[in-house]
Amino acid sequence: MNREKTGSKYAELINRSKLSRQSWNLITTVSMLLLFYVIVMAAGAAGSISYTLKSLLVSICIYAIGAVSLNLCVGYLGELSLGHAGFMSLGAFSSAVFTKATAGTIENGNLRFFLGLLIGIAVAGLFGFLIGIPVLRLNGDYLAIVTLAFGEIVKGILNVTYVGKDNNGLHFALLDSSKMGMSEDGEFLVNGARGVVGTAGLSNFTVGMILLLLALLVSSFLVNSRTGRAGSAIRDNVIAAESVGISVTKYKLTIFTISAAIAGSAGVLYAHFLSSMTASKFDFNMSILLLVFIVLGGIGSFKGAIIAAALLTALPEVLRGMSDYRMLIYAILLITMMLFKWSPKAIEWRDHFLSDRSSRYRAKKKFRKEV
Repeated sequence: MNREKTGSKYAELINRSKLSRQSWNLITTVSMLLLFYVIVMAAGAAGSISYTLKSLLVSICIYAIGAVSLNLCVGYLGELSLGHAGFMSLGAFSSAVFTKATAGTIENGNLRFFLGLLIGIAVAGLFGFLIGIPVLRLNGDYLAIVTLAFGEIVKGILNVTYVGKDNNGLHFALLDSSKMGMSEDGEFLVNGARGVVGTAGLSNFTVGMILLLLALLVSSFLVNSRTGRAGSAIRDNVIAAESVGISVTKYKLTIFTISAAIAGSAGVLYAHFLSSMTASKFDFNMSILLLVFIVLGGIGSFKGAIIAAALLTALPEVLRGMSDYRMLIYAILLITMMLFKWSPKAIEWRDHFLSDRSSRYRAKKKFRKEV
């Protein structure tokens, strides 16, 4: 009996320490982002930030939000998805159509952007739910292939979609814009392979940081909730999770839908910052890039994913002056980061280095108390 009480107390202490560690990671990540925002705003007030750097900062926010969303699916659900670029495109195009269609009726640009953001998140989440019902029954490579096909199908459909607006309302067509029946004074909202033009200026770095913080908070609270713990249990052992009464389909679908919705918010930010947007931007390479961010940053680590997204997004621009060797240096640094992160020898060295520093810090602290 005493052993059972001791064991339960020990398990409770472990859970508390894990929770406090997760809470501390969230606090440090939020503090890091707020400090970065203050530094950027101060530099902007001093006139030290160019338009190119502003664009780069917003791109970092976009990719960081996408990495956080994919980390939910890969890191905490254990499902490899290669279709998050498709969810980003759905959020981007649906919100862009709304903001352009309501430009004459809703004059407040901030209100239009906020409503478009809600629509983009809802559309991406809805498709995540609908796709997740059949797709999440698959595992491993099969799931990756099907989600990759979903992203390519979405890109292909958006490339041949025409949406216009005139005095008679909205008009839709596939493949051929002449079949829309739109009057001469009409306006294209989505012009096939040319995409969307005219939504820039509704978002900026401040909006990007707000969306990134919200994505981080929602993801962290989800991971620490009952749903997140159930998802982690499913990731570790599906059979064991089912044996204790966890509904695998329910929790998989919930986490996958929220992950898709967060990816949709990244697409909304993308659509409302650039002067033009095409579906070809949301291709297979973008999904792979998001996966690279979370692998290098650490699968299951939101802070690592954000840092990796920032570094790897900024690195090609920093190396732009070395036009002949830019991609070579980028590839070498990428391989070096991967080896440092995942090599057994590197992991052993990091653990030894951190434990050595920790023991030295405790020894110094104890010495100071004694003195």
